[in-house]
Amino acid sequence: MNSALNAKLFNQLKQQLQNKKVGVKSGLKLICELLNKEVTTYDWVGFYFADFEKQLLHLKAYSGAPTIHTTIPFGKGICGQVALSNATFLVPDVSQQENYIACSATVRSELVVPLFVEGKNIGQIDIDSETPDAFSEADELFLTSICELVALTYGKLLIQL
Repeated sequence: MNSALNAKLFNQLKQQLQNKKVGVKSGLKLICELLNKEVTTYDWVGFYFADFEKQLLHLKAYSGAPTIHTTIPFGKGICGQVALSNATFLVPDVSQQENYIACSATVRSELVVPLFVEGKNIGQIDIDSETPDAFSEADELFLTSICELVALTYGKLLIQL
């Protein structure tokens, strides 16, 4: 992914989220749809949020093919591992991951970036690609900035999702 596209998409999202005063779920859906549409290697984009009491992640917004994985236990799959590690997880080849949950037989690589509010990992953005080794450090930085934008725009409202 190139930095010019990153900057364009980031600024477009920032403007849309802040100028329209979009609600939380609508804003998350807008992000998913724009990234899925504009970034050719982002074949599925979703936001999962944590239920700490039940140790589960819940899918709150996505764009791409429907998934049966709307709830994921902490520790299970890439998303579940990020819920515990608090660290970005880049998977160049999902077939090489033992603890991988297949959302689609066509997915070849995945990138999951945690979303922090007040220093607490409350959720994550999950990107699936049908392209092997689709993600770079630029994607990680871009998606981290998207998560920071979401946290700044919605803050504590995200904890209530």
